Amino acid sequence: MTKFSELNISESTQRSLSNMGFEEATPIQEGTIKLGLEGRDIIGQAQTGTGKTTAFGVPIIENIDTSNRAVQALVIAPTRELAIQVSEEIYRIGKDKRAKVLSVYGGQEIGRQIRALRNNPQIIVGTPGRLLDLIKRKTLKLDNVQTLVLDEADEMLNMGFIEDINEIMASVPAERQTLLFSATMPAPIRRIAETFMKNPEIVAIKSKGMTVENIDQYFVKAHEREKFDILTRILNVQQPELAIVFGRTKRRVDELSNALTIRGYLAEGIHGDLTQAKRMSVLRQFKEGKIDILVATDVAARGLDISGVTHVYNFDIPQDPESYVHRIGRTGRAGKSGIAVTFVTPREMGYLRIVEETTKKRMTPMVPPSSDEALVGQQRLAVEQLSEIIEKSELTDYTHLASEMLKKYDATDIVAAALRNLTREPNDTPVTISEERPLPSRGGGRSGGGGRSGGYRGNRSGGGRPFRGGGGGRSSAGGRGGSRRGREGGSRSGASRSRKPE
Repeated sequence: MTKFSELNISESTQRSLSNMGFEEATPIQEGTIKLGLEGRDIIGQAQTGTGKTTAFGVPIIENIDTSNRAVQALVIAPTRELAIQVSEEIYRIGKDKRAKVLSVYGGQEIGRQIRALRNNPQIIVGTPGRLLDLIKRKTLKLDNVQTLVLDEADEMLNMGFIEDINEIMASVPAERQTLLFSATMPAPIRRIAETFMKNPEIVAIKSKGMTVENIDQYFVKAHEREKFDILTRILNVQQPELAIVFGRTKRRVDELSNALTIRGYLAEGIHGDLTQAKRMSVLRQFKEGKIDILVATDVAARGLDISGVTHVYNFDIPQDPESYVHRIGRTGRAGKSGIAVTFVTPREMGYLRIVEETTKKRMTPMVPPSSDEALVGQQRLAVEQLSEIIEKSELTDYTHLASEMLKKYDATDIVAAALRNLTREPNDTPVTISEERPLPSRGGGRSGGGGRSGGYRGNRSGGGRPFRGGGGGRSSAGGRGGSRRGREGGSRSGASRSRKPE
């Protein structure tokens, strides 16, 4: 691999990279930095995790004139998490050069960001909606922008930001350098390149594969109203150490995390409407094992490095294969195996076909466990807990009490009572999960109600009304309920425009 010292970059930037622990450039970094320093327009095609931020961050820092107080570089990112991460990394790259970097995004009070703009940042990293808002207020002036970067362009397309991006790009001087990064190149992204870029060089890094081989992938065909009961039963049987449940909307995440908590699981949700402090707190608890189940939207989970996840549950199937691969890639890391379970309604079976064709791997149909099987899973956990107590704990203080009980009761009955006390039996505490509209119909052999098996056998409780059945969990979180009302009124499926995810 090429060392950064061989890429004709300044000593100050080399020092910053060295302080960040970077010595050798990744393929996307080597190709992008060389061409970027020549002022060429670049299309970088690479997956997340290949070092894209440093790839465009180095040319940006090298070209910044710190004596000029105007905005000289603009980076557009799909989510505020990514905007924050990108701005922090560019700041570190430019630390020795003392370049000023500012991130702007929805969810933070706009007056605060307007005041920050008065400090004359030279590099702006922002989400489309907030950038456009600042431009229209005439508080963000882009007349001196020399470098424009679109990061994860396909993700911005999926989130309905393409019109915003076109409007922002039209506000930037035509004489500029444009760098576009995208894992895939759908037609609308190609059109942006054709319209706004000049003879772009393509730096394509081959993906290591659309899916990870050591992840066992299953699907459950079920109606919307049945999905939550099935999820809890699967959780009781599989007993994941750390699990992520993906929901399509913010309302969905709020309702799922609340419902799981009511049923006794240690669950918390993250999505774009939560404050940064709250999300970081939830993620810290998840990484430390204080939360068993993280419920998240695609947007909130984007770009987060979470290790140790054993199971991923797609409560709602994503509408594009790339999102599916990104979701399940949260498990099966560092050579470990993982399990991914995707719920599919009969009308969404066409999406399952498209995912399978893209990943070139068939998912295994799963027949959901019954209530009795879910109970067996909880009983098995109780046996493991009791065995662990016997093997690891100092029981001296309890042996006298045990001897007294053995004089009165049969030993088998005592052990059975202890196991029953440890078993969290499936409960029927009512919870409310609003039905989401299915994704727009996609053609294919298995769309509609026919096709592959794996359907649900059992309780058909009504959607939007309380669900009953299939509960239980691994913790005594019982009293932690409380209503968390969703902020998003309905499903944002299909191509609808939304700035909410920011």
